[in-house]
Amino acid sequence: MVRETVLDNGLKVLVQEVHTAPLASVWCWYRVGSKDETPGVTGVSHWVEHMNFKGTRNIPRDQVKGIIEKFGGSWNGYTWIDQTTYLETASKDALDRMLFIEAERMDACLYDPADCESERTVIISELQGGENDPEQLLDTEVTAAAFKVHPYHHPTIGWLSDLQTMSREDLYGHYRRYYVPSNATIVVVGDVDSDDVVKRVAAHFGSIPSGSRPSRVRQVEPEQQAERRVVLRKEGTTAYWKAAFHAPAFADEAFFPLLVADAVLNGAAGLNIWSGGGVSRPQRSARLYRALVDGGLAASVSGGLMPTEHPYLYSLSVSVAEGRSLTAVEEVVLKEVDRLQRDGITAGEFAKVNAQLRARFVYDGDSVTDIAHQLGYFETIGSWRNYHDLKARLEAVTPESVHAAAVKYLTPANRTIGWFEPQ
Repeated sequence: MVRETVLDNGLKVLVQEVHTAPLASVWCWYRVGSKDETPGVTGVSHWVEHMNFKGTRNIPRDQVKGIIEKFGGSWNGYTWIDQTTYLETASKDALDRMLFIEAERMDACLYDPADCESERTVIISELQGGENDPEQLLDTEVTAAAFKVHPYHHPTIGWLSDLQTMSREDLYGHYRRYYVPSNATIVVVGDVDSDDVVKRVAAHFGSIPSGSRPSRVRQVEPEQQAERRVVLRKEGTTAYWKAAFHAPAFADEAFFPLLVADAVLNGAAGLNIWSGGGVSRPQRSARLYRALVDGGLAASVSGGLMPTEHPYLYSLSVSVAEGRSLTAVEEVVLKEVDRLQRDGITAGEFAKVNAQLRARFVYDGDSVTDIAHQLGYFETIGSWRNYHDLKARLEAVTPESVHAAAVKYLTPANRTIGWFEPQ
C-alpha cells in the first residue's frame, strides 16, 4: 500500500512499507528531462544532474558520495527525456541522512564556476565517446531524423555546439527553475514507518519555497508522411541496422497492444528502465530471433518500447553477423513486420507472451530500490498509480488489439530506418 502526502510547498511524498529487510530506498524525482530543453541549451538537464553531485552549502563536495557509503549503501542518479532522479539505498538507520542529502541537493547546490568548466570537459568527452560507439551514434541519428518538431529530437547528453557554449548562468538558471518542491516527488520504500517518514520529509523539505511549476512542452509531432533513412559510413568492425516507428505514449490505449507485439517479435521486456529486473529477455522462440540469430544473419536483435509522457518511438535494433549484409537483414526484418501486420499473432503466441510479461512486471519490482524507482518513474510521466495498473492493462489486451496496433504503427510511412556501414 502506498501512502501519498503533499506538503504545503507542493512536494509530493510517496511511502511504501516493505519489511523484508532492514533497508530503505530514497529517490528524489524531478519532472525535467531533455524534452524540456530548447535549442542552445540541449543537454542542460544532464549537465545539471552532474553538477548536483559537486557539493552543497552544508555538504563538502568530497563528502557527497561518502555519506551513504559509510552506511554500506549505494547512490546514483540519471537523466532521460522526461525525468531526472537521484537515489540512495542503505540501512534504514541512514534514512535521515539520505533525506538530508536530497533536501540539500534540491535547494543548496553551489555551481562553482570552476566545477562547471571541469564538468564541461567531462560531458564533452562522454559525448565523443558515444559518437565512437556505432550503435549509440546510429540511435542518436535515427531518433533525430524521426522527430522534426517535438524536443524528443534532442539526445539527452545534448548537441556538441550547445555543450561548448553553455554558461554557468544557463546551468544555475535551469536548476533554480526546475528543482523546486512543486516539481518534485520524494519516494521512500523499505523497512520504515509511513507516519515517521512523512514527518522526517517535512522537517527536511518543508521550509524550501514551493517555486513555480514550470510550463510543459506543447509541441506535437506531426504525423510522418514517408519513410526516412539514415546511412552512416564510419570506421568500425560491425554493421548495425535499426528501425524506429512513431509509437503511442504510455497513457494511450494502444501502448500495451504494441508492447505485446514487441514481445512476439523479440521476447518480453519489462518496463523498468533502471534495472530491467536483472533478467534477460526470453528470446529463443521470438520471431525475429529465430529468423535472424538462428538464421545466421545477426549476432543479436532487440526491440524497445519505453513508457513515456508523450508519443515516442518503438525501435528494432540488429547487430549484423560478420560476413552478412545489411540488405539481407533488412529484408528479413521487414518481412516479419509485414507478416505481423498482415496476419496478427497466434493464440499460442498470445498466451506465451502474456505469461512472460506478467513475470517481467514482477521482476521489475524485485527490490525496495526497484519498487521505489517504478513508483517515481510512473509519477513523472503520469501517476504512480499507473504502476499498479500494469497487470490490468495487460489483461485488457486481445489478439485483435495487437493486430490493430501493428497495422496502425508498423507501417512504412511511419518508420525511420538507419544503417551503420563499417568502413
